[in-house]
Formats: sequence, C-alpha cells, structure tokens
Amino acid sequence: MHTKLVNLKGSSCVAALLVAAFAASTPAFAQEASTAAAQNDAPAATSGDEIVVTGIRGSLRRAIEVKRNANAVVDVISSEDIGKFPDRNVAESLSHIPGVSIDRRFGEGEKVAIHGTDPALNRMLLDGHGVASADWGGNDNDPSSRTFNYSLLAPELVERLEVYKSPEARLEDGSIGGSVIVRTRRPLDLKPNTLFGSVGYSYNDRAEKGNVRGSGLYSWKNDSETFGILVAGTYDKQNLVRGGVEFFGYSSGKDFFQTDSNGNVLNDTSGQPLLKNPNATINGGTRQDLLAARYPFGINHAFFQQERERTSLFGAVEYKPTPSTRISINGLRIDGNYNNYSQSLYVIPGAWSGALVQSLTIDRGLVTAGSFGAADRNVTQNAQLDTLVRSTKLKTDNYNGVFEWTAPDGGKITVGGGWSKATGGKTPEYLFDTQVGLPYSYAFTGNSAKVDFTGDLKNPANYFNSNNVEPQTIDGVPIMVNGKQLVAARSGGVDISKTTDEDMYGNLDMEFPVDIAFFSKLRGGLKYVHHINRQDAGGSNTYRASPYTIADLGVPTSVTPDNVFNGLNSTGSGNVFLNIPRQSVIDILNNSITIPVAKPTSTYYVSESTAAGYVQLDFEQGGFRGNIGGRLVYTQQISKSTSQVNQGGNPIFVPSSVAHDYVKFLPSFNIAYSVRPDVLVRGAVAKVIARPRFSDLAGSFSQNDVTLDAGGGNPDLKPYESTNYEISAEYYPRPGAVLSLELFRREIGSYIINTRQEGVQLFNSLTQRFASYGVSRPINGGNAKVNGVLVAGQAEIWGGFGLQANYSYADASTDNGLNMPYLSRHTVNVIPYFEKGPIQARLSYNYRSSYFRTIGRLNSIDMVAPYSQLDFSASYQLTPQVSVSVNAQNLLDETYYQYSGDRRAPTAFYKNGRIFAASVSFRM
Repeated sequence: MHTKLVNLKGSSCVAALLVAAFAASTPAFAQEASTAAAQNDAPAATSGDEIVVTGIRGSLRRAIEVKRNANAVVDVISSEDIGKFPDRNVAESLSHIPGVSIDRRFGEGEKVAIHGTDPALNRMLLDGHGVASADWGGNDNDPSSRTFNYSLLAPELVERLEVYKSPEARLEDGSIGGSVIVRTRRPLDLKPNTLFGSVGYSYNDRAEKGNVRGSGLYSWKNDSETFGILVAGTYDKQNLVRGGVEFFGYSSGKDFFQTDSNGNVLNDTSGQPLLKNPNATINGGTRQDLLAARYPFGINHAFFQQERERTSLFGAVEYKPTPSTRISINGLRIDGNYNNYSQSLYVIPGAWSGALVQSLTIDRGLVTAGSFGAADRNVTQNAQLDTLVRSTKLKTDNYNGVFEWTAPDGGKITVGGGWSKATGGKTPEYLFDTQVGLPYSYAFTGNSAKVDFTGDLKNPANYFNSNNVEPQTIDGVPIMVNGKQLVAARSGGVDISKTTDEDMYGNLDMEFPVDIAFFSKLRGGLKYVHHINRQDAGGSNTYRASPYTIADLGVPTSVTPDNVFNGLNSTGSGNVFLNIPRQSVIDILNNSITIPVAKPTSTYYVSESTAAGYVQLDFEQGGFRGNIGGRLVYTQQISKSTSQVNQGGNPIFVPSSVAHDYVKFLPSFNIAYSVRPDVLVRGAVAKVIARPRFSDLAGSFSQNDVTLDAGGGNPDLKPYESTNYEISAEYYPRPGAVLSLELFRREIGSYIINTRQEGVQLFNSLTQRFASYGVSRPINGGNAKVNGVLVAGQAEIWGGFGLQANYSYADASTDNGLNMPYLSRHTVNVIPYFEKGPIQARLSYNYRSSYFRTIGRLNSIDMVAPYSQLDFSASYQLTPQVSVSVNAQNLLDETYYQYSGDRRAPTAFYKNGRIFAASVSFRM
C-alpha cells in the first residue's frame, strides 16, 4: 500500500480524489441536504427549533465555517461532540491539516511542525495564551524548546484547534511557521447539566500490554444563564516498548590505523598507512580507501520501555453579573509519570576494537562489515551494556482569569492575567554499565543490521566492570574516603536534571467600532509576559572496590524478549542479550560507594521578559474584509550559567551572566475578497520573530565522554526573523464542502545553525584527564527561504460517505546547504469517512517524504526516511446517550528509519508497535 500511494506522486493522487469526490457529490447533494435531518444521518442535539448536527459531518461543517469567516489564513479542527475529538492524541489530529506535520520517533505525535519549520519555532496557545512546558528528558528534541508536548493534552478537554498560518497583530508573537490556539469549553456555551463520561481499554501489540483509560465532564449553568461551572478530568495510561538499532554517527577509517602523539597516521616502510593490526584483511579496497572511508562509530541495540501515565483536571467558572459583563476563571492541572527504562548493548568498532580488527569490508566509501577478536578485560573491551532507569514526573499547572465588558455600541474591553508552571526532567536517572569482551562481527545495509557475537550474551559472567580499579578523581580532584584516595572501579552513577518552566502574563485588549473610510473596527492592547526556564543538575558517581562481573553481584537477570527487534531487519546474536530488572539496577547502585557530584556546567537559568503593544484596524467594504496592524515588542533576556576552564591541567568553573534586550516592530496585513458568494481569495504578509530555544540561550554544557562530542548554548543568540507571505483561494460549493489552494513563502533571517569546533580541551570523567573534543554551538548566521503550495478539500459525497484530502509541497534553500528541520517536500493526507444513522467510521492515511531532522552525533546529518501512518476509528450509537468506539493506530506497523545523509548510512531503525483501543461513552 505504501509503495502504490507514493507512486501516485501525491499531488495527482489527491487532486484526482478531490475531483472525484466533488463530481460524485454534485448530483446527489441537494436531495441529501434537504432530507438530512429526517434521515438522521448524524446524531443531533435540539434546542427549540434549531437542529445542531454533531458527529464527523457536523465537526467538519463547523470547522469550515470558522475557516470561511476568519480574516487570516486559518485551518480548524472541531470536536465531533462533547468529549469526542477526532483522534486520541491532539498532535495526530493536527497532522491532518495541510502544511502541518509531526515526528513519530516514539510512536505517537508529540511535537508539531507548521510549514516545515522546527516545532520550537511554532507556538501553542491555550485559549490565546502561552503555557509553561517541560518534558521527560529522554527525547532529544525536547530540551527546553518553546513548543508543547501534545501527548500531555487530553483531547477530551478540547473544543477546537485553530491553526493560524498568517498572524494578526492582536495575536501573541513568537512563531514563524504558525500558531496553534487550543480552545477549551466554556460552561455558559453548553446546555445545563451537560454530562459526559467514557471508559476504555487500549493495547500496544509490541509492549503486549493493555491499560484502562477514562474521562468525564460535567457542566452546569443556572436558569438565567448568568453563572456556570464546568469540571472535566481524564486518566490515561500507555505502555510503550520500542525496539531500535542505532548508529552513533560515522567516523573516519583513520581510527583503525596507528597514529603518533599528534594524531598523524603512521606509515610502514612501503609508505602505506599502518593498521593497528597489520594482519587484518581489507576487502573491497586498499588501506588508502579505508583511510578515506566512513564507518559506524558505534552500533547499538536499544530496548526501550516506557510507562506513560497522565491525569488531567480542568475546571472553568463563568459569571455574567450583567448582560454586558463576563468574568471567566479556568485552571488546568496535568500530572504525568513518564518513567522509562533503556537497556542498550553497543559495540565501538574503531575506538575500542581497532587493534582487534581481523577483517573489514569497504563498499563505496562505507565500511559496511567488520570482524574483531576477543578483548582482554584488563586492557580494552568490545561492547558495553548500559542500563538507564529514569524516573520522571511531569507537572503542569495553568490558571487564567478574564474580565470582559461589552459596550452597547459593540465595543469591548478585556483584561486578563495568568500563571503557569511546569516541571520535568530526569529525577533521577540511574546508570549502571558493564562491558563485554567477546569476539564479534558486524554488517549493515541501508535498512538492515547484523551484530553477531562468538560466545553467550545471556551469561552474566561475560559482563565485567567497565572501568579499572584505580585511584579516582572528580574533575581532577582526588576523591578522599576516610583520609585516603579512593581506589575503585566506577560502576555508574545517579544523574539529576530537573527542568522548571514558569510563565506569568497580564494583558489588556480593547476593540471599538469605527466608521473611518472602509475601517469598521479598531483594536489595541498591551501584554506583558515574564518567563523563567531553568535546569538544575547534580547527582553522584558510584564505585565498587574490586573487579566484578554481573554474576558476582547476585542479582536476578533475564534476556531480551523475542519480539523486541522483530521487523527491523536486525539479525545476529546481538538481538538477545542480558537484561537486568530495573529495581536490581537501583539496588546495585545503592549498594555501591556513592560520591556526590556537582554538575555546574549542566545547570542554567534563563529569564525572559517581553512587553508588547499593538494596534489593529479591521476593515470590511463591499466584498473586501481583513485587517492591518502592527505589534511593537520589547524583549529582555538574562542567561546565567557556568563554564569549564583548563587551569594547569585541572578544570575550574567560572560562573557568568549575560543580558541582552531588543525591540522589534512586527507589521501584518490580511485581506480576503469574496469573488462571488462561494469563492473567497486571501492574501497576507507579515513580519514575525521566533526566539531561540531556552537551552540554546543558556551557556550550559553537555559532553559525551565516549564519542568525545560536546555541545552547549550561546547566550548571545538573536531571534529568528522572517517575512511571511500567504495567498489562498477557497471554493465553497455547498454546505460541508470546500476546495482550497494555498501558496506560502517564508524569508527567514538570523537563522540559527550549529557550528562545530574541533580540538577543544575538556575534562573526560572516564579517563580522568583532558582530551580533545568536537564542540557544537548554535550561532546566528544563516538565511533560509521556504516556498510551498497546498491543495486541500473535503466533501460529503453520497449515502453517508465523505472525503477529506490534502497535499502539500514545500521546498527550502538555506545558507548551510541543509534543508529546514522537519520539512518534508511532500505530505499527503487522505481521510475517507462514513456516517449514517448510528454508525461512524473514518480511515486516516498520512504520508510524508524524507526530511532533515537534526545534526546528530559526530556531526551526522540525520535524515528521516519517508513515513506512512494508517489509522482507523469507528463508533456505534447504541442509544441517544450511549455509544461504543474502536480505534486502531499505526496499522501498517511502520518502521521509523533515520540515516546520515546517504540512505546507505543508517543512524536508527525504530518500531513502536500498533495501538488498539475500545471505549464506551455516555453523554446527556
């Protein structure tokens, strides 16, 4: 199925489907529309003589009306009914919108990219305001970005999603791609005593576990409709098991050759480079070819398990003491447990096993296979088993208050304020590692990998201490225990990395009807936001006084379950290795010698204050409508961190504080013209900014002492700046149908790119001495242009059948020659649905072509291969109050492939499994 859809080339496929849908719907629509209520094709709620269509068709119609009436370029997803959003994950729903895409590295969507811009450059606003956000610490795209983890947001709490692709002056700044506004429900907008409840069960076929989930909502208002209360809560639990084969970037074949103290390759008497093992065999090339080739620095089999448990509680109170006054207060609390356990067995062919190499195979510049002899545990090692137990609690509190006063002439004054705080991170992370000396071989292609050991990987006696018993130091300072320097082997440690994100705001918005030329409304306002993002790091190292194997520790062990690496084209004995229960890992570390460790270079504090004022004029004249305005924004940023300096062979730590401020004027213009009642064209142009990730603004530092890679922030970064253009045409032939064409352009300046500096001296905690690292840091210095075209449409066809479909094409050019992160050139959504009587069903297919994701280990240009997702949902209305639903996600059991520039050079294969769910809902 995947290949056939790709061969249709996206645009022609979607265009053909849309034409067919509109053609099929034309002759039958008038009759069906006139009898829709009588046939009861969709459940309906009545209020007097008004008929409100609910279900899939009602949701799509409401979304069309919001889009049609908006002055900006907006796409909308609306709830089908109380507590029933189209998908079990808000990000999954957003991915159906043309120009919106998500990354499914951990199965479900968590971050949202709009028009191919990095998720960190888009805003998520809850009822129009920013929300503090923190993540669980294991996702490499989560560190203190400005986006939001949508997996935390229960879809039952959402009334609709609005995606603004063109800004208005009145909307909060800070987004280049677009802004997602999540609208929650308000009690005065619902019937009194509205009640909803659901209970369900979901099952992940790779985890082979299922869990119960539930949600409920109650809304009440008095007879005079002046006071209302709404409360809602959800509980959700998921078990995730991800099998993955990871490649730790690619290094030079130089690692297999002998070098002098300056790193220069030594030659033999014939002038040829000298291998560390002169007796090794090279297939497919010469020693010179090997020297110029790339090989996988490390190959890892990763068995990742996570239990995601989320509880959310939402409450809203509304009071209308007079017809012109409304007071609203709402609060949201999210508690998430994202505890996870990763067990990884990896080999390091060159840096560790280079002297033990027996044979290597070169294929077009890649060392695609190799074999290595046994390692002497007192000298070196071949492989390492890392066990990482993370305890992560995510908490989000968000509270808002709004006062609205409406004047008799239609003018309006709104005063609001709010506070939100989120905490997350690794609190703590337990790491215990051991090494393996067994002989092994490896081989790989673009979509397969094989690591084969000679010996028993299930035997605890084959896993020994990673570090030698020797005098120990921390940051060059001897560790003293009972007056003597500690002589022991380091066995692991406990890492604490807590993220705190806090946001406070206050705003004043005013709007007045005017009659100035063709202007009909004047808007203006002020907003102040104070944001704090910080990371506090610390922990301890653990040691054991004598050499050991896992067998010596007396803990229970098991082996990797058979299904973890199924479907990944991964073969060899490296698929099944020793596992240690998570509690045993904690017990081993607790029973070790524990020495506290401060981590000042991983700790940072960023404070950001913004003050903004705007003026916007709305106009409407003849067939024209729209708005023009400007937003003046002042930003002050203070970054505090600690850096490491080499002083006489010992590291010392120097604190620093850097402050910057800037003012930006952001004009915007939106115009819409009704060519005729059913045809609308739009245009928009705006200047926008997006501020850097908080972690990029921080001067904090992280380093990998195995790969000798390090990375840090840059407090001197300036914001991204862009001029955005949008042109669209929309055709509304009948209720429930729309066909649209959208063109967009982003001209981005001050684009932040990563630079890498080699030879930076940093202290290596494993070798307890300084070593040369490659250090990556972000800088301003890039420009980028993104151009795209989107075609989308939906139609109610005939007999309860309908179709949504869209296609987007986007292309980018950047100064560094790389594509924009997360930008797929082709994205396709095809969503046929059926709704008649008590039955609803929807099939959702999403395809996105390859995209650049990030700069990975060893400066790897990490790309993600084309990815397809097929989901299905259906429901049956047992009674007017009770319905049953089923849902299936990732029916294709798609593999997530990531590669280093060249499809022949993989960097990751992942499988996350399918999810099946069923639920029973009650509403009245």
